[in-house]
Amino acid sequence: MPERLYLYDTTLRDGQQTQGVQFSVAEKVKIAKALDRLGIDHIEGGWPGANPTDSAFFEEAPETRATLTAFGMTKRAERSAENDDVLAGVLNARTPAVCLVGKTHDFHVETALGIALDENVENIRASVAHCVAQGREALFDAEHFFDGYLANPSYALDCLRAACDAGARWIVLCDTNGGTMPTEIGRIVSEVIAAGLPGDRLGIHTHNDTETAVAGALAAVDAGARQIQGTLNGLGERCGNANLVSIIPTLLLKEPYASLYTTGVTHEGLKTITQVSRMLDDVLNRVPLKQLAYVGASAFAHKAGLHASAILKDPSTYEHVAPDSVGNERFIPMSNQAGQSNLRRRLMEAGIEVAPGDPALGRILETVKAREAEGYAYDTAQASFEMLARAELGQAADFFEVKRYRVTVERRKTKYDRMGTVSEAVVVVKVDGTKKLSVSESFDETGSDRGPLNALSKALAKDLGPYQEIIDDMRLVDFKVRITQGGTEAVTRVIIDSADGQGRRWSTVGVSANIVDASFEALLDAVRWKLARDVPDAGLRAAE
Repeated sequence: MPERLYLYDTTLRDGQQTQGVQFSVAEKVKIAKALDRLGIDHIEGGWPGANPTDSAFFEEAPETRATLTAFGMTKRAERSAENDDVLAGVLNARTPAVCLVGKTHDFHVETALGIALDENVENIRASVAHCVAQGREALFDAEHFFDGYLANPSYALDCLRAACDAGARWIVLCDTNGGTMPTEIGRIVSEVIAAGLPGDRLGIHTHNDTETAVAGALAAVDAGARQIQGTLNGLGERCGNANLVSIIPTLLLKEPYASLYTTGVTHEGLKTITQVSRMLDDVLNRVPLKQLAYVGASAFAHKAGLHASAILKDPSTYEHVAPDSVGNERFIPMSNQAGQSNLRRRLMEAGIEVAPGDPALGRILETVKAREAEGYAYDTAQASFEMLARAELGQAADFFEVKRYRVTVERRKTKYDRMGTVSEAVVVVKVDGTKKLSVSESFDETGSDRGPLNALSKALAKDLGPYQEIIDDMRLVDFKVRITQGGTEAVTRVIIDSADGQGRRWSTVGVSANIVDASFEALLDAVRWKLARDVPDAGLRAAE
């Protein structure tokens, strides 16, 4: 029978140490529910008492199948565990489990804490014993353990034994500075087990300062540890923590882990991990990292023509797992390196059937190559590629025509007597033979100026007649600008990422010497792609 591995998520606590990340209570609740649905065993909600948000979260924490865990530290010197207010704050969160961090490196005990080594050991023992006596599942995070073990192995082990003997369910070995190599992690975990600490009570907590946090966690499992701590998308202080979004698919899909172990995440649950990863980025208002293993938009992207040709015959030629096993999708970008294999595959994914050898394929490829020479980039703007291909194939519906547009930028005093900018856009479109003029400013709901593209987007989306309801759930989520040539010959490329209420996300490109014009071109492609996908009779309109 496969052996059980346990997954411990610390996104809501350690992940919140990421520079620029600060979760609200509602966001913490949302993330906790997603982790619970995924199948995580322990969800660490934060450090009650450390800040108002963490304290409020435990008051409003959702009911979970996972074991909700509060984080804190071992009691301070010269006071009992029963009279330590920090320890009391952790227990007052009323979670079924508590995780206490304590020093295991003699250097930190004597220098940072300024106490005797044996006093620190007693603090660990007394703190864990007190939590166990209160009926809580206790975890001990052995801070700086690997550095401490290398410096003074007998003392580091004494700290672990104190927690274990006091009744800690899990002793978590922490590579706090993130500098221990995976082979050394494996060796040390093996030595800890040989010293009498049972592997089924050992966890691993790695940081990514050498880009080896995932490898280090797996090395610990290979050596006998049975709990893995990590975060979604590898959030965490400095360079982050071990990325559970990478670890979980590896455990379920890659050998020898798939045969040797089982986790709380099922294969059905694994199919939601891409969605969970992108949900977190949405909460953080960040663009998902395309190169992220398993779940990134580029994880199953095949740009070279040779690769795409092989993928058409058998996906396993260039894919180590099936994209749908992790809820992701195969992606065939279009670029000036593309061949007809790429092209046909990409068209099929867009629902466009073209027979092999169709002359239109050659025309599309030539158009792509010519336009990329002008500065366009279709490998990152697939929606624009699709609209280009539909135009070449005579399958582009004419939903509306832009007759003219104008945008102005003014700097003026606001009602708060401060200087600020505001953009105003005028867009005239022709829809079903009727001209419509719309005007909009660039203020958002808070009264802040969002720039000329925002004004243009709002004006264009104000009145598209019968198509208005279809684009109402559309929003711009990212905007990238690049100057592709220098000097007086400068050309601006704009990439826009859009999303809608159906959870779809698509990218479009515009190129012009004028940044506003390039932006508007990309915006028009984004709207037209949305209409091409969602208007019921779009195909019939194109045929007409």
